[in-house]
Amino acid sequence: MQRLSPLDAMFLHQDHPETPRQVASLAILESGERPLDYDRLIQVINERIDLVPRYRQVPRRIPGGIGMPVWVDDDHFDLSLHVRRSALPRPGGRDALHDLVGRLIARRLDHARPLWELYLIEGLEGGELALLFKSHQALVDGSHTVDLAQVLLEETQRDREIPHEEWTPRARPGAVDLVSESVRSQLGRPAELLWNAEYQWNRVASKLPALGPDPTSHGPLTTTLSRHRRFTTVSAPLDAFRRVRDEHGGTINDVILAVIAGGLRGWMLTRAEPVTAKTSFRALVPMSIARDASEASGLPTSLGPLVRGLMLTLPVGEANAVVRLHQVSYALKGHREMGSAVAANKLSSLPGFATSTFHAVGARVAADEAGRPYHLVITNVPGPQDPVYMAGQQLKEIFPAIPLTGHRALSIGVTSYDGHVYFGVVADREAVPDADVLAQCIREALEELTETIGPRRTRAPRGRKRP
Repeated sequence: MQRLSPLDAMFLHQDHPETPRQVASLAILESGERPLDYDRLIQVINERIDLVPRYRQVPRRIPGGIGMPVWVDDDHFDLSLHVRRSALPRPGGRDALHDLVGRLIARRLDHARPLWELYLIEGLEGGELALLFKSHQALVDGSHTVDLAQVLLEETQRDREIPHEEWTPRARPGAVDLVSESVRSQLGRPAELLWNAEYQWNRVASKLPALGPDPTSHGPLTTTLSRHRRFTTVSAPLDAFRRVRDEHGGTINDVILAVIAGGLRGWMLTRAEPVTAKTSFRALVPMSIARDASEASGLPTSLGPLVRGLMLTLPVGEANAVVRLHQVSYALKGHREMGSAVAANKLSSLPGFATSTFHAVGARVAADEAGRPYHLVITNVPGPQDPVYMAGQQLKEIFPAIPLTGHRALSIGVTSYDGHVYFGVVADREAVPDADVLAQCIREALEELTETIGPRRTRAPRGRKRP
């Protein structure tokens, strides 16, 4: 029996109707000659679920709380309870899709079953299909377990042949077995005693009031979360971000964060919120780091240990778009100069790399550091720049959906894929009913930066300075 870590156990403890602890991703598939149907999707997942055994397991608490919960096989596992089907009303526009996704990501997963769901969404305009993946934060850690989307991805339209065996669940242990095994494990591994103590302390600490004033306790992005969510998306050509980078320096990541800062500024102005030169929001940005200097030049084998949260002040009060970009670039310069960033091309070339797994790891970081004073989390994951496939269908677009934590009313996930950048915006439905306005303001913030590009300037070769 494998035990949950203290962090995973906390995710289960903190999973409430107002704060469902699940990460989602919305994949839009091209309409092919042989459209994906529900039976085919069930078949593909059944062939590949052996690669992620935890997707057939449920967490089981130890009686009396004397040890960490354990993963046990679900002896009533039924794939059809996890792979579901939905459809949009005609004409199947993006507004209807966003509304459906907002409702689905607001629903908690059933803890009595394996902690994931996948929705096949039909009825989109143009004959497209959508897949909505939902995985609990206790399920996907980037080390032991990856996101289900990762095992569905293929580099070609032709599916791999994966050996498949009939699965038989192991007998579920009884209460006496759970207690005795927990005691033996803790006596044999003192580290588990520390794990359990950490878990029990975290449960107590989560109920204690915060000490001292919190600078993020007020404002339009702070609220008591409701049980409802809004979801919206933004897509833009990756080349637009590259041209801004080439013109003004920095990185594509800098440009993305500056665009979000500009979008937040425009959104606040539409709401008649007070905006001054000092107005700013603090964003927790999960950033990749090498575990030690000896690994800095190599490729990591798992994502979990690589990600830490970087606190970034978004200069929302700055009216000049180029100055905003330079402020963001300067704030992130130290992170790059210390050599702690793993290059985007290294991340996207990881074997079996899927953006959804990295977003799940970033969301874990944000939840683990929820006690720090920040307004929103922004995850930015570089994806492959060549087409990939799911169940024989070409992936057209991919949008992350990062869960809300604490009293934070907004989260933004960003992914680049096949020449485009995709933003997934999750907001509390009551605090941010105008999430679509924020999405439009993000688009306009990018346009504002692209309008500053000169006609002939190009980026200098690496290692050389512009004259």
